[in-house]
Amino acid sequence: MEGVAYVAHRWVMHGFGWFLHKSHHRPRSGTFELNDLYGVIFACPSIALFAYGIYFGHGANYAWVGGGIMAYGAIYFGFHDVIVHRRVRSRYIPKSAYMKRIIQAHRLHHVVETKEGTVSFGFIIAPKPEVLKAELARRGMAGVREPVGTFNKI
Repeated sequence: MEGVAYVAHRWVMHGFGWFLHKSHHRPRSGTFELNDLYGVIFACPSIALFAYGIYFGHGANYAWVGGGIMAYGAIYFGFHDVIVHRRVRSRYIPKSAYMKRIIQAHRLHHVVETKEGTVSFGFIIAPKPEVLKAELARRGMAGVREPVGTFNKI
């Protein structure tokens, strides 16, 4: 699923789907943003696979794939919305090097407010922050702003 998520984030959300995703690269006012519709969009294949496999009787394999999509969505929500963006209150403080690395990589993704020029499109696999910072510098850092949030110094 990480590969599918990378492709969707890089070439859909930062491609033809930018009209929804750009709300996520801007300061949010209120509880929701247009980008939240991607949760609904990506839930559709999961629901369809559950229905096809179980309700319509085409086999448990389809339901397992639907469950895999759903599980990845739950991991995404927990990591992205709860831990990184703090959209749901949590007392979680990252301590492991891995968690600090993927949080910082995602924050570096958000320093670019434009459709192009950003780095790090994965969610559970991320390059080292030093590599991402060097790539941003190589690209001239167009559209870059200071990162915001609790874990800027991680």
